[in-house]
Amino acid sequence: MNYKALFTIFALFGVLMSAGVENISGSLYCLYTTVKGALAIGMLLLVCLAAIVYALGQVLGAETRARASVWATAMFTGAIIGAILYIVLPYILKTLFAGDEAMVQAFDNPEPPEGVTC
Repeated sequence: MNYKALFTIFALFGVLMSAGVENISGSLYCLYTTVKGALAIGMLLLVCLAAIVYALGQVLGAETRARASVWATAMFTGAIIGAILYIVLPYILKTLFAGDEAMVQAFDNPEPPEGVTC
C-alpha cells in the first residue's frame, strides 16, 4: 500500500472537514470530534471482531487456532490502545490550547465553541 497516498487522503479529509471554519482552533476541534467518534466505533468493532476470530479459531485445526489467537490478541491490543487515546486525547489538546479559554472549555462540553460548526 502506498503510504504517501494514504497520508494525502487523510490530510485532505482534515481540510474538507474544516471547510466552513474560519480559524485553526475551530478546525482542530472539528477534527477532534471526528477522531473521537471514529475511535469509539473502531474500538467496539475491534473487540467484536477479536471475539469472533478467536471463537472461529477454536473450532478449526491447531495451526489455525494459534493464528486466530494471535490475530484476536492483536485486535484486542489495538482496541486497548484506541481506548487509551480516547481517554488521553482531550488532556493533550487542552494543554495545546492553554491560551484559548473557549477551546479549553469546548473539550469539556459536548457543544462546539461559539462560531464553530462542524
